[in-house]
Amino acid sequence: MARGSVAEQMKLALFSARSGLRMAAGRVSPLLRWRLAPASDRLLIAPQDLRTADPTRASEIYAGRFAFAGKIVACDGRSPFEMEPPSEEWADTLLGFGWLRHLRAAESGITRANARALVDEWMSLQASHGVGAWRPEIVARRIISWLSQAPLLLNEADMRFYRRFLRNLTRQVRYLRRALPAAREGVPRLQAIIALTYAGLCMQGQARLLKTMTGRLIAELGRQVLPDGGHVSRNPGVLIELLLDLLPLRQAYAARNVPPPPALLNAIDRMMPMLRFFRHGDGSFGLFNGMGPTAPDLLATVLAYDDARGAPVTNAPHAGYQRLQGGETVMLVDTGRPPPLAMSQEADAGCLSFELSSKTYRIVVNCGLPATSRETWREVARATAAHSTVTFNDTSSARFLATGPLRRLVGSPIVSGPTDVPVTRLDDEAGPALRASHNGYADRYGVVHQRSLWLTADGRRLEGEDMFLPARGNKLPSGRPDLFAVRFHLHPLVKVSRLSDGRGAMLMLPNREVWTFAAREDQVELEESVFLAGPDGPRRTTQIVIYGQARQASHVQWTFAYVDPAESHPRRSSRREPELPL
Repeated sequence: MARGSVAEQMKLALFSARSGLRMAAGRVSPLLRWRLAPASDRLLIAPQDLRTADPTRASEIYAGRFAFAGKIVACDGRSPFEMEPPSEEWADTLLGFGWLRHLRAAESGITRANARALVDEWMSLQASHGVGAWRPEIVARRIISWLSQAPLLLNEADMRFYRRFLRNLTRQVRYLRRALPAAREGVPRLQAIIALTYAGLCMQGQARLLKTMTGRLIAELGRQVLPDGGHVSRNPGVLIELLLDLLPLRQAYAARNVPPPPALLNAIDRMMPMLRFFRHGDGSFGLFNGMGPTAPDLLATVLAYDDARGAPVTNAPHAGYQRLQGGETVMLVDTGRPPPLAMSQEADAGCLSFELSSKTYRIVVNCGLPATSRETWREVARATAAHSTVTFNDTSSARFLATGPLRRLVGSPIVSGPTDVPVTRLDDEAGPALRASHNGYADRYGVVHQRSLWLTADGRRLEGEDMFLPARGNKLPSGRPDLFAVRFHLHPLVKVSRLSDGRGAMLMLPNREVWTFAAREDQVELEESVFLAGPDGPRRTTQIVIYGQARQASHVQWTFAYVDPAESHPRRSSRREPELPL
């Protein structure tokens, strides 16, 4: 990590100390933690599992083939819990037991017996697993899976298995309750609280647990779900993951005739409109702050619970995003500061980046993250250069904890970044216009990046301008590097060719819709890029880049324009400057 301010170092030191205590607490033996745990006599309800199940996967599991997170392990008669995991993601999926839903979907006596045998193997071998199996987020996922799939596991089960299952489940609940302080802040902690709330509702004799966890749930939802419905981590995909657990939790309260806390209902009501906010015309979410491929089946399942189904909101100031829409063209813009230090492990340095789509095809994107092997690509994907925005002197607008012993302890949070991101928006009959700036490069290079955007009401033209303003004084400081690159990463389905004058490019979408990109005074370069968030993994693509020096060219003007097939040549209309107050 580059040397930061004293305040940054103190903040990181406090965070590291808390993380060290949390990890030390998490390493206490699970068997010691649950020694005196009482067992529930029975389950009262089983919550619904909204995640998509594939009954064809049941035959693979029965044959001993466990395909998780892009890796396949053939057990050859051995227990999957005895196998060497090919990746941490594979192990987390196995130990979370979410795959039980595939066995339940097959609806046969063989799959029920197979499910019981696998759970029985886990209960016999659990003491041999390392600390990873007892991370609070994994235990939480396992508890939710066992409760949701209880009908699969307990129907036709003998009394020995029934009692052993409930006793083991109770012990895991007791362990998770005591390990809750060790859960990482953000989604892992909220999911642990959700799992314990499920346990309080579903298991007999847990009224005290339910009361305690309902209070914790209310407090944590207040901390993590922002007033506009975004999540404090600023990762759009978190909304889907949380709603897949919160919606059945709301139903579980109703099934027990217990009024759900208003904070839960309000959080769901705020989060639902944000699902539509982040969607492009093809149904995919914008690729910001750790977002990977959008699972269309999961998103459709969650959206089925959206009663409003109205037009999406356009302004999410608390989450730090803006949505501009004209006709069938959608634009999503990141206009937010980095998340709090403890919740910035996956956040990006993508301030003022944007994505653009027309109808059901994306044109400009960020690189995103793949569905699997995310750690391999995370460092590259988080950099400003992986986003459709401006990089200054080939550096990122935020700084990450990159090396040293602290990284092994706390990961790679954002330790500094933009602190001031003013946004001005104007919506009128001509179309939405936006002006925003950030000071992520101010301390290092004395420059503020300002971006102005205007999308016409019919969505056929996007005007943009990037300006490089002095952070202090009337001019940019001399003696400092001032090289900039304005990047526009294209979706891999877009075919692009450079125009003969070197100041633009022609883009063809899969539906043969043609757009042009034009830079008014600058040369345009076409360079290789990589689209990481493809459904089939990373794919090569192209990026449009404009290079320059800020002291010589303090602004860059550019345009994306739809080409009407009735016109013989692309039309260059006069530029209308957005009438935004300064």
